[in-house]
Formats: sequence, C-alpha cells, structure tokens
Amino acid sequence: MASFEIYGGKPLKGELIPQGAKNEALQVLCAVLLTSDKITISNIPDIIDVNKLIQLLQVMGVKIEKVEKGTFTFQAKEINLDYLTSEDFKKRASALRGSIMIVGPLLARFGKGYIPKPGGDKIGRRRLDTHFEGLTSLGAVLNYDAGEHFYSIETKGLKGTFIHLDEPSVTGTANIVMAAVLAKGKTTLYNAACEPYLQQLCKMLNSMGAKIEGVGSNLLHIEGVDQLNGCFHRILPDMIEIGSFIGLAAMTKSEITIKDVSYENLGIIPNVFRKMGVKLEKKGDDIFIPQQDSYEIDTFIDGSLLTIADGPWPLFTPDLISIILVLATQAKGSVLIHQKMFESRLFFVDKLIDMGAQIILCDPHRATVIGLNNQHQLKGISMTSPDIRAGVALLIAALSAKGKSIIHNIEQIDRGYENIDIRLNNLGADIRRIG
Repeated sequence: MASFEIYGGKPLKGELIPQGAKNEALQVLCAVLLTSDKITISNIPDIIDVNKLIQLLQVMGVKIEKVEKGTFTFQAKEINLDYLTSEDFKKRASALRGSIMIVGPLLARFGKGYIPKPGGDKIGRRRLDTHFEGLTSLGAVLNYDAGEHFYSIETKGLKGTFIHLDEPSVTGTANIVMAAVLAKGKTTLYNAACEPYLQQLCKMLNSMGAKIEGVGSNLLHIEGVDQLNGCFHRILPDMIEIGSFIGLAAMTKSEITIKDVSYENLGIIPNVFRKMGVKLEKKGDDIFIPQQDSYEIDTFIDGSLLTIADGPWPLFTPDLISIILVLATQAKGSVLIHQKMFESRLFFVDKLIDMGAQIILCDPHRATVIGLNNQHQLKGISMTSPDIRAGVALLIAALSAKGKSIIHNIEQIDRGYENIDIRLNNLGADIRRIG
C-alpha cells in the first residue's frame, strides 16, 4: 500500500490546470450504453474511479479506443448481458460507487439491469432507494437478493410518469433521467438534482437526440424518444479540485493561478472561500490567489459565529466541507462546520487535532474550529486517509505543517485526483510517493 511522505512549510507558486470532473465523468460514461453509435468524450480524468468504470464498460462489451490523452471513443454496439450476472462483474462493479449508474441505461435499452451493492467512500450510509423507486415508477420490477447483496431490475417497457424524488440524489437523478429518455411518453421529474455535472449529462443526452427540458432546475420534463445517436462531449473542469487548490493556496501562503475553471459553473464556491478570508480574483476564466500571510473568517451581520453548511446544489457542495474545515484551522476567527449530508465525513478531525489544530467535534455532523491565525504551525504526523476528500484535506494540512508527515492509504486520494503529487511538486511542494 503506497503512502505520501510530505515535508511541509514550503510556499508554492505557479499555475495549475484542473482535471476533468470526476463526478461528471462517472455519469456521462454510463450514458454511452444508451446507443449503439460511437460517442467521443474528452477531458476524461486519469484517476482510479474513472479508469475502473472504463474497464468495467470494456469487459461488458463496449468498444473503447483512446484518441489522445483524456479523449476516448466508446461504442456500445454489442453488450454481453450474460456477463452482468457473473462473479467477475459483481467483483468489479461492487468496487466502484459510480457503477450504480449503468442500471438506468441498461434498463432503458435492453429491458434489464443488474448491479451489486456498490462500494466507494466510507463516509456514511448512501442508500439506493431513490434510484430504484424512480425506476419502478417508470414500470420496472425490482428484485433484491439480500444474501448476495445483488439487485436485478427488469421491464417489458418503460412508460413516462410523474416522479417526485424523496431526495435530490445526483446519481439517482442521473439514473432516472437516462432511463426516461427512452421511455414511452412524458416523464416529469421533480426535486431533481440540478448540479452542473447533471446539467452536462442532460446536455449530452439532448445532443444525442433526447428531449429534456428544464435543464439547470429541479423540475425536468423528459419526452421519450425511440433511439439515441452518437455525439461529442467535453467534460467540465473539476470544481472540487478547484476548491481544493484555493484552500491549498491560502493554507500554504502560496501564490497560485488556477487556469480555465469554467467560473460560471462554480456556483457559490468562490464566495464561501471569500467568507473564510481567502483573497481570490477572477481573471478571465482563471482564478488568481495571491500570497497572503493571514486570512480572517467573516461573522454574520450581527457578529455571531459564521456557519458553513453543505447541501444539494445550488448550495455548497459536501465534497469541499473537508477543505473548508482544514482551511479554518489556521484562520483568524472561528467557524461552525455543519456537514449535513454524510454522517461520517468529519471523523478525520482527530488527525488534525493530533497536528495541533483546535477543533471541537460536537457530533457526527458538526465541528467548531478555533483558528490559530498562523500563530501555531501544525506539526507533521503519520496518518491514514479515510476517503478521497479527507485525504486531500490531510494532504493540504501536511503541506502547511512543520516537519515530516506520512499519509497512508493514498489510493483513496488517487481515486479522485490525477497525479496530485507530481502537479504540486512542480509548484515547489515536497511530496514523495513511497511504498
């Protein structure tokens, strides 16, 4: 198992180009199953989770060709449906959370879909009810083998209907939309997720011949079509990586320019970092973060303690809560971090406390951070990455800390960040991959 050895306390300087968005890639890659035509997708990030999904599609029968770095063609002309009940499929699909989104396309095009209980981050319970309630509303029948933790779903023909989701699940919305585009008649989907990556999926489907209205809102109208065609699609830059780099720049007192960020798709992310005291400037489609020796957390207008909470888009993304928490440890002032969506995502704070941070973990969802105002530098320790986002938050903490840190289980970081050590070393960091 590989680890990072980090020597912290070094300011960084230079430019970073964000990778393609992981969460979008997982959605649009599953959409290639909806047609037998060739689809070209560019700006695909070279990360573990995405590569696992590409490999899964390949063994399912999708013909895949690499055009150049980050650009592939996909043609799902001949899918081996028998493979979907094999032990090899169960093993591959269960290792990847995003594999759940193959179910909607398979059901829509072939009338049947299979999936084991997916794996992924250990950040709390992430139920699948929303997916299957939506698909059964369209006319599918679900079977669940509790012993094997294996789901199978079949239909004799999907029919459009009105669906009010019990939660705006991103992957659930994606699955239902991909099924509805080939259903008979009109589907109305209310309380749908509307984040930029879901908008991208809908735009891609429309370019394939789907008829989706309301893109960007939580009310989607989908008129089913008989078939979809091929298309070209480019993935957005990863907003989570962009936010991670903003936090990194402030924590390490660095001057960093983040290039080509698709600023209009970042929502309130830049303003949340501004509330944390981070200076950042929009220059064209770039973000420039100047070197600053300190940053002060805002308060509410009445002077009370600022609260940063996550929520479904267009609220603040839960994937950046870990970054905000780490950033707060060296700020001037205090902040209450409220992680509403996943009950285990704050449990990595014990590592930060060991590094010298002042954090009160109120309960599984809330932590109060008392900023050290750079008066007491964090100290390097040995720690283990519990999930993708906490792993990068710990990496940022280590880069700002005094002395040597070791982060074990860095496969978690590699799942979501492409060559993060090489890219940061090019800016002056000292990160060594060992083991």
